[in-house]
Formats: sequence, C-alpha cells, structure tokens
Amino acid sequence: MQANALKARPRRRRLPSDPGNRPAAGLAANILDRQFNAAGPNKKWVADFTRIWTAEGWLYVAVVLDLFSRRIVGWSMQAQMTADLVADALMMALWRRGRPRDLLHHSVRGTQYTSEQCQSLMTEQGVTCSLSRSGNVWDNAAMESFFSTLKTERTACKIYQTRDAARADVFDYIERFYNLRRRHSTLGYISPVDFEAKMRLA
Repeated sequence: MQANALKARPRRRRLPSDPGNRPAAGLAANILDRQFNAAGPNKKWVADFTRIWTAEGWLYVAVVLDLFSRRIVGWSMQAQMTADLVADALMMALWRRGRPRDLLHHSVRGTQYTSEQCQSLMTEQGVTCSLSRSGNVWDNAAMESFFSTLKTERTACKIYQTRDAARADVFDYIERFYNLRRRHSTLGYISPVDFEAKMRLA
C-alpha cells in the first residue's frame, strides 16, 4: 500500500453506552454474552440490520453472520424494516446451511427480532434465541463491525440513485468480495470461504 501511495479509509468510531444487564420480562436473555468465538460452523450466528440511503429513500439490509468463519450466511434487503426483513435473512441462512442443529441466534432486541413471526420461526427450526441488552451495541459487536466494514469499504462513498442499484452493490460486496476474498485478521488473514475450506481439510 505504501509503495502505491494507498491509504486505508478510516472508520468513524463512537463510544456506545453500557446500561447494564437488565433483560426485559418475557424476552430471551443475552445468552451469547459477548463470546464472539465458535467451536465450529453453524453453532453461533449473529444478526442485525442497517440502512443505506438512496435517492428513492432508505434501503434496509438485514444480515446473518456465522461467528466461526465470519461468513455472511443470510441476508435480505427491503424498503421497509419489517419482521419479514429479518425473517427472510434467517430463512436464507437456514436453507443455505442445511437447517443446522444446536444453533444459537443472537440479535438486537428490536421489534423485528422479538416479533411473533421471527420468534415462531426460531422455535419451529429449533434455534435458541439470544438477545442483546436494550440499547447496548457492544453485545452485538461482531455484527456492528461487519456493518462498519461494509459502509467504510463500499457504501459510504457511493450515491445510489435507486434501491435496486444499492441492492446490486451490497450483493456484490457480500457474495463476490466479503465472503470470497476479503481477508480477516481473526481468521489468519484469509477469507471466510477459504477459512471454512481449510477447517474442513484440517
């Protein structure tokens, strides 16, 4: 990078609050408890959604990430932030990964994830639900890190005229770059796909 006069684009960082562990009555606790490592694939997934501005309005992007390989295993993009948005991302992940057993799904404590639709889906599929504490982004730091990377490396420097243009670009980033080619320090500087392949051969 130095030889080619290249510089990394800096991330905008903020210091979130930590209000303490006070789970709301009737909702799942923070079972993940900031343990952002996994012994194998399809043991711990984290999920959340973000929004990307276009000339047509917001595009909401929901993502499911496997903590073992940091691979994005499911995603969904819609014009509204509904329960369908997050349920579709989870369904994609379950379908792609062969409906795994003994799976922990951790997400923020938003109405989309605590909805009857999303909770019923997890129950039907035998998925254990874990929820971040209210207003605490540290509890889902791995997912926050991915969204920061997505915006820093791709969407923050773009002006999208349509939601379809944004969808295409996010798809390209996730499926053609992030999963396949982006190197991760936590994986020994190889991509999520290469890490999973390496672990299968080990």
